[in-house]
Amino acid sequence: MDTAKTKPFDEMFLQDEVIRPIYAEYAAWLQDVPHQQLESKRQEAELLFRRVGITFNVYGEDAGAERLIPFDVVPRILSASEWARLSDGAIQRVKALNMFLHDVYHDQEIIKAGIVPSSILANAQYRPEMFGVDVPGGVYAHIAGVDLVRTGENDFYVLEDNLRTPSGVSYMLENRKMMMRLFPELFRRYPVAPVEHYPQVLLNNLRAVAQAGVHEPTVVLLTPGAYNSAYFEHAFIAQQMGIELVEGQDLFVRNNAVYMRTTEGPKRVDVIYRRIDDDFIDPLSFRPDSMLGVPGLLSVYRNGGVTLANAVGTGVADDKDTYIYVPEMIRFYLGEEPILSNVPTYQLSKADDLKYVLDNLAELVVKEVQGSGGYGMLVGPAASKQELEDFRQRILANPANYIAQPTLALSTCPTLVETGIAPRHVDLRPFVLSGKTVSLVPGALCRVALREGSLVVNSSQGGGTKDTWILKD
Repeated sequence: MDTAKTKPFDEMFLQDEVIRPIYAEYAAWLQDVPHQQLESKRQEAELLFRRVGITFNVYGEDAGAERLIPFDVVPRILSASEWARLSDGAIQRVKALNMFLHDVYHDQEIIKAGIVPSSILANAQYRPEMFGVDVPGGVYAHIAGVDLVRTGENDFYVLEDNLRTPSGVSYMLENRKMMMRLFPELFRRYPVAPVEHYPQVLLNNLRAVAQAGVHEPTVVLLTPGAYNSAYFEHAFIAQQMGIELVEGQDLFVRNNAVYMRTTEGPKRVDVIYRRIDDDFIDPLSFRPDSMLGVPGLLSVYRNGGVTLANAVGTGVADDKDTYIYVPEMIRFYLGEEPILSNVPTYQLSKADDLKYVLDNLAELVVKEVQGSGGYGMLVGPAASKQELEDFRQRILANPANYIAQPTLALSTCPTLVETGIAPRHVDLRPFVLSGKTVSLVPGALCRVALREGSLVVNSSQGGGTKDTWILKD
């Protein structure tokens, strides 16, 4: 595996500045476009995004602080064959994770087989309330975001799985609309696969997991409200699917069913696409101080009176400690070899791994087991001596709370910066949808680290986004 010490893989250029065939048409177009024109298009995109309200709140900043996620006008381009492999690998992975979730809440065969340790049942994201509960279609993770990084021509690795309330798909959709508006001529040059049908595919999948006997299921999207960092996405996806956007106070439980308050009276709800974490979804079952959820919702859910997407308890499968075992899950449940590999990972709860990591802290990326958004992590090569020492003490205080990985040389894509076009590191999050079938729309959230040399692509840490073009055969 490549590490950050090697020259990163450039997705546009081969050696000696030879352009990869997939980028040739774009490079020819780019040669005739002055930097000032591209910058003007970028500013136009920023203005349009601000008008539409595509912002996210940043926790820990001044109340109400909102930011635009910077949008890069240079697309990331993947061939049909590259996408086919990524798509097959992501589908395989999510199928195995759904089977693992069913197993861990039922017979726990993978634990009995000694493949996954029983300590996973002590994970904070494992919900004993879900033990023995049969969810419709056996689908726990209806929407999954699989974070991928590239280090070489055919070297794609899974960095992590997002199975709780994965976000970012609104940027996949809006970035495409923006590119088609700003650069229509490019879409005449390239056979780019469409992504705009994602909301309909998602809606069809959600309807497919309604309770047996419901022929015209009512689907709603449950949001924590306007102060949530991803509220724009909640409103956008609900609008695109043509369903109601609701908050906890809009729903109530009666006679083993969930109802929505409407101007015409109560209306029964069959499927809830929830964007609220487990802890806050039902104050009678989890956090009693939660004002975001619906009292009694878990009881109705356990009794089969409503479907929740994603299921309660999915977090145990996207924990960074669990991530280590996903390749073995694929072999155990599917009898297949993993199409996509994990990044080699050290478990700091193991004495040998802990010693190695502490001895090589300056060369590794260390993450909290349940951290997200780029918080609670250390990028060793970019850290100061004091930061390394502070993090060392945090690790020693609770080694089991951390995993570590090599500092990968993430691939770079051409990106518009102040001085022109320059390479910047990127990752990729395709969204896997599970219902009667498991599928992907040919597109993804591509995040880009806009600071030169930075490997942190998270929007909360200054990253931006790009449109991802999957080419048709």
